[in-house]
Parts: sequence; C-alpha cells; structure tokens
Amino acid sequence: MADNKNFIGAHVSIAGGIQNAPGRAKEEGCETFQCFTRSPQGGPAPELTPALISSFHTAMKENEIKSFVIHAPYYINLASLNNRIRHGSIKVIRDELERGSMLGTNYVMFHPGSHSGQSREEGIEKAKNGLEKILDGYTGTTKLLIEISAGAGSVLGDTFEEVAQMMTLVKKSPGFGGICFDTCHAFASGYDFRTADGAKNVLAQFDKIIGLEWLKLTHVNDSKIDLGGKQDRHEHIDKGYIGYAGLKEILTSKPFQKIDWILETETEGRLEDIKKLNKVRDNIHT
Repeated sequence: MADNKNFIGAHVSIAGGIQNAPGRAKEEGCETFQCFTRSPQGGPAPELTPALISSFHTAMKENEIKSFVIHAPYYINLASLNNRIRHGSIKVIRDELERGSMLGTNYVMFHPGSHSGQSREEGIEKAKNGLEKILDGYTGTTKLLIEISAGAGSVLGDTFEEVAQMMTLVKKSPGFGGICFDTCHAFASGYDFRTADGAKNVLAQFDKIIGLEWLKLTHVNDSKIDLGGKQDRHEHIDKGYIGYAGLKEILTSKPFQKIDWILETETEGRLEDIKKLNKVRDNIHT
C-alpha cells in the first residue's frame, strides 16, 4: 500500500490482553485498528506494565501494523449531574490519554454523554468544562477526539453546532485533536451525504461550523435506522439505509481520503465490509 493512502481497519477485541489486538486486526485484513484498553462497561483498567507494553509493540511490528486508535469506555458522561460520574469520567479519559501515550496511539475518542435532568445548554457547558479539565496540564503525545453522536434521547454532540460549542475551551490545547465522524451517527442525526450534492453540503456545513482541519478520523458504519432516526444502530456496509453508494459519496471526498476509516460492525461479516472499503479506496487511487 502506498504511503499516501489512508488506512482501513476495524474495532477489535482485547480479550486475553491488549497485546493480542494487533494479531486479531491482521487476521481480519486490517491495516489499522481500534480497541479499548479497559472494559467498556466499568471496573479497574489492566495495568500497562513495561513487559505488556513491549509485548504490544512487538505484536504491532510482527503484524506490520503501524497505527491504532483507542475508544474510551461507554460509561463516560462529562455532562452528568452526578459529581462522581462526571469527575470519574474526566479522570478516566485523562487516564486513557496517558495510557495511549504509553502504547503509542495518535488518538483516543469518546462520546460526550447525556444532559439528562438539565437543559441541553447546561449539559454542553459541563462537557466544555470537563474537556478543559481533562487536558489541563496534559503533556502526552496522544490527542483527544470528540465523536459525533447519533442523538438518541438527551445525548449530546449530535449536531455540528453542539460539537463546535464543546470544543471552544480546548481548541488551542496541544492535547486536543479534533473530531471523529461516525457515518451511522451523523446519518441518524439527519446529515444526508448519500448523493454528491448531499456530501458536498454536509462537508460545507462541517467546515463552516467546526472546520475541516479538525476532521481526524471516521468510523465507517452503515445504519439500521433511516435518516434522522436518532438511534445508534450500526449495520454492515451496503446492508443499511446509507448503502455502499451513499458511503462512497462521503468517503471519496477529499477530506475523507486523508483520514483513516475504522469499521465498528459485527465481527461476522466484517471481512466483506473491509473488502468493500478497499474497493472504494482503490477506485480513488487508480
């Protein structure tokens, strides 16, 4: 693969230890991958000992994978009214950034959380302040990405405007990387990029409201839910409402050619997903 091409990968399991992730990624035909470094549902994080880190780096080299990204746990909520949850979320994300720096990843991405029990504006304010606290004094090499959400219920970050608001206090922080654009989430939130004009319009909105320079990664998922359905339901490529042709419109745009594409579909059937994404990319670079 030429160096000027972006990488295609998928979310893989760390069962048995994070050192097993690169091998799993290689088996699935990935050039990069995403993983957790701890249980996404809760509990203490496994210690990253020097031996474990060395084993992970060895596995990366043996499987010829040069990069990976970390997904923060699902229970993160920077907007929670519960101080324990909010402060705990800040601590966990900061910890994930430190762990990412030890392992050598470029990015940690996270879902901002929910404004349940308060106004959306109050929730966004808490998330803004939480981001600032996470990055205060941080000197690591891994950068933080906000992932666009599907907007179910009181979840924050489903519009470009909300994401832009959350970024305001950290845009100049060296620890802030930018945005992870999830195709399923954006589609469920009402952004229709299935045609050339639609993709052009969505990118123009993103650029005007957030800035395309902040687009750093994409999760590539089809959607079980129709446009604007406000539910996070990933589907295999060309099996959902976006479709192969619809995903192709956004993925072949110049901004998306420059960033890695990470699948978050079910393991069964994912090899076909990767083949389809390779076909999209091959058409760009021929």
